Amino acid sequence: MLFRFYRNVSIYLNLKEYLIRVLERYVFNYICLLQILPMTILSILLLQVDTAAQAAAAATAAPVEKISLFHLLQEGGALMIPLLLCSIILVYVFVERFMVIRKASVGDISFMDRIKEQVQSGNLTGATATCKKYNTPVARVIEKGISRVGKPLDFIEKSMENTGKLEVYQLEKNISVLGAIAGIAPILGFLGTIAGMIILFFNVQHQGFSLETIAGGIYTKMVTSATGLIIGLLAYVGNAYLNAQINKNINRMETAAVEFLDILQNTSQA
Repeated sequence: MLFRFYRNVSIYLNLKEYLIRVLERYVFNYICLLQILPMTILSILLLQVDTAAQAAAAATAAPVEKISLFHLLQEGGALMIPLLLCSIILVYVFVERFMVIRKASVGDISFMDRIKEQVQSGNLTGATATCKKYNTPVARVIEKGISRVGKPLDFIEKSMENTGKLEVYQLEKNISVLGAIAGIAPILGFLGTIAGMIILFFNVQHQGFSLETIAGGIYTKMVTSATGLIIGLLAYVGNAYLNAQINKNINRMETAAVEFLDILQNTSQA
């Protein structure tokens, strides 16, 4: 029994001593960690700041390359010349037709009221003079109808219709050029890109492979495609806009012709 007691006491003391040593070791490690951790964090922060400073310095030292629009157009190749011609023709035709159609669209709301008053009073000469004064497609159509007064209404209507067709033809003159440019310009741009790629791969075959050369060649040869698409898009939009304005003028002429025929019919019945 006494042996067991001493043995238990010895085990207890050894265990206590072991626990004290373990505790001392953990406390020591904890204290060391508390001393080392701030220094480590500070070192990491300083390293990150130094890395960021080096990256900023490298970015500042490296020259920033900028793409010049004029340089890109020069790199487009020989097919940029027909694309330039297409753009010049596009601007000229659009501006010229826009001015003509805008002039034709100018009209007086009281025009048909004056024509009605003069026709009903039998003053055909005054009605003709009024039409010549305005000198618009609507006025010319009505003038043709006035010149045929006294003949059957079907004949008058046919004469006015033919005059209206001639006026529409004058308004639509050269607008088909815009439609042609809308189709041709993208094809020319694509053709320029294909020709540039052929030349590029020919140079690679004979001068060796270079990633920078290929990348630079590809982005410059794509200029013709981009230019052709832009010109084609502008031509398409311009063509659609002018046709819409022409349709408005056609509606005005048809409305005026119908109103004039009603005036003649009412006058003949009266």
